[in-house]
Amino acid sequence: MSRINRRALLLNAGSAVFASTVAASAFATEPRRRDREPSRDLRAIKAHKATYAAFGKAIHEVDGSHRDHHRASRAEERALLAVCAYPAVREGDRRAKARYLLKIEARGELDLAEHMQALLRSTMWKG
Repeated sequence: MSRINRRALLLNAGSAVFASTVAASAFATEPRRRDREPSRDLRAIKAHKATYAAFGKAIHEVDGSHRDHHRASRAEERALLAVCAYPAVREGDRRAKARYLLKIEARGELDLAEHMQALLRSTMWKG
């Protein structure tokens, strides 16, 4: 049977403190893997893709009315505003949001003043 004396306890405690300090430093310098992936909360992108597809379908329908086109257009605008307004905090969310909005902007569709206002407001700290 081994005896634990004060010297052994202090020696082991010192190595435990050193190990925990090294581990904490490693975790602090590199973001956690899950933070790099978009969260499930960034559903706004999927919703916009769906409404964008519905808008395209409404425009190309032969028997579609002007009212249907306008309704689909407004739904797509609201969905894009939701993407712009999403407060992406995690690294993965920020990257996904930025990549998606850059694609939208490249098509020339990020053109409403409301889009820019929502985007800028989403970056403000709320606390």
